[in-house]
Amino acid sequence: MSLDAPAVLDIDPVLDDPGTRIVVCCGSGGVGKTTTAAALGLRAAERGRKVVVLTIDPARRLAQSMGIEELDNVPRRVPGIDSSAGGELHAMMLDMKRTFDEIVEAHADKERARAILENPFYQSLSAGFAGTQEYMAMEKLGQLRARDEWDLIVVDTPPSRSALDFLDAPSRLGSFLDGKLIKVLMAPAKLGGRAGMKFLGVGMSVMSGPLNKLMGAQLLRDVQTFVAAMDTMFGGFRTRADATYRLLQAPGTAFLVVAAPERDALREAAYFVERLATERMPLAGLVLNRMHGSAAARLSAERALAAAQALDSAEAPEPTEASGASETSGAAEPGEAPGAAGPEAADGRGGITRTSEYTENLGGSGIVDRASGQAASRTADDPGTATPTDTSSPEIGFPQPVSSGAPVASGHSAVSTMTAAAEASTATAATSERLAAGLLRLHAERMRVLDRERRTRDRFTALHPDVPVAEVAALAGDVHDLVGLRAIGERLAQQ
Repeated sequence: MSLDAPAVLDIDPVLDDPGTRIVVCCGSGGVGKTTTAAALGLRAAERGRKVVVLTIDPARRLAQSMGIEELDNVPRRVPGIDSSAGGELHAMMLDMKRTFDEIVEAHADKERARAILENPFYQSLSAGFAGTQEYMAMEKLGQLRARDEWDLIVVDTPPSRSALDFLDAPSRLGSFLDGKLIKVLMAPAKLGGRAGMKFLGVGMSVMSGPLNKLMGAQLLRDVQTFVAAMDTMFGGFRTRADATYRLLQAPGTAFLVVAAPERDALREAAYFVERLATERMPLAGLVLNRMHGSAAARLSAERALAAAQALDSAEAPEPTEASGASETSGAAEPGEAPGAAGPEAADGRGGITRTSEYTENLGGSGIVDRASGQAASRTADDPGTATPTDTSSPEIGFPQPVSSGAPVASGHSAVSTMTAAAEASTATAATSERLAAGLLRLHAERMRVLDRERRTRDRFTALHPDVPVAEVAALAGDVHDLVGLRAIGERLAQQ
C-alpha cells in the first residue's frame, strides 16, 4: 500500500469558478455518474449558479430524485432547492431521436426535412444506430452552450460499454458519413437527373445483387432516398462535431472521471485519464464512489478474528455445589423414606439432594443465614428477634418456627432458585459472547473490503499521482430525493 495519501479533490472551487461553464461526468457504466452529476448540479445551484443537468441515462433516476414526473428534451426547472443564493437548477434527459429531428429541421427546408423525417431508413438510424446516442449528446451539449442561458452545464455521459465512446462518437459517425457505401449512394444525387440514374445503374450493377440480398430492395431504395435528402447536411454534422470537440478542450470545461473502488472500474478510469491527457482535455479529478469505512479501523481484521475465535473456544464455568449443583437418583436409599433426614434428603421431585448443599447455607447456630437469601428465618443469636422453634421435627433438617403454621422455605427451594439464576446468567453470557463473536467477524469482513478498496485506489494513484481524488462513502440505500443528492454533494465537498 502506498505510504503517500492521494491528492485531494476540492470540488467547491470547481463549481464556484465562473470560468467553469461545463462539467462532464464520465466513466464506465454502473459507477454512479448520474447521481454524481445530479448532486454536483444541485450543490452548484444552491451556491448561486444557474445550472442545467443533462443526463443521458434512460432509467429516469434523475427525474425521480429531483421530484419531476418525467424529463424530456426540454430543460425543466427543479422545485424545492434552496435559491437564497440566487441559483436555479434545471434538468433534462436526452431524447436521441428528437435531437436528431431538431438537427434535420434546423438545417433543411420544410419539404426536404419532411422527406427525411418520413424516410424509414432515417427513422431506424435516428432511433438506434451505433454511436448515435453519444453523437447526439455532443450535439445537445453544443446547443445548450450556444444558447448561453446557463452559468453551468453538468453532463452525465451515456451508459456504455466503454467510457471512451463519448469522445469517439463524432469521429465514428463522421467515418460512417464519409464511408465508401455512403459515397456510392450519394453519387447519383450529386450528378442529378438521368446522368445520375445512369451512373447509379452502372455503379450499383456490381453490388446490387449482394446489397439486395443483405438489405432488401426496399431498404436499399430507402437508403438512397435518405442519402440524397441528407447530402447537404453531412458536412454540417462533421463541422458541429468538431466545434463541440474543441469546446470540450477549452479551459471552461472540467472533466470528472467517476469510478467505483473496483479493479475493472478503476482500470477504465485510468484509460480515460490517459485519453483525456492525449486529447488535451482538462481533467479536474477522480470521484471515487461507494468507498467503505469503519469507525473502528484501528482494529484489524486479524485481531478481530482472533478475538472471535477466543470467544468461541471459551468454555462455560462448571457448576459448583455453592451455586446449587445437585445429583439425583431415582429412589431413596433402602430403609429411608423419601424426604427423611439423614446424609441425603429428598428434593421433593423424587430425587436426592446432598445435605452438604444445605449445610453450606447454614449458619453456625444451625439455621439458615439470611444474608445468603436462602430462607426467611432470623438467627437465634439475636434474642430480640429470635423466634421460638421446635427442633423435634423428624422431616426437616433444621428448626421450624413454632408460632407460624407455614413452614420455612425448604433448602431445595432455595437451591433451585439459585440454580435457575445461575443457568439464566450462563445462558445470557453465552448469548452475549456469540453476538460479540459475530460482530467481530462482521468487522473483520468489513476491514478486508476496506483494505482491498484502498489497495485498488492506491494502484491508481501510483500510476496517476497528479490526479486529485474525492472519495464518497457508501450509503445504506439508493439516493431517491433532493435530500439524498444534497448529502452526496456535501460528502464530495468534505474531503
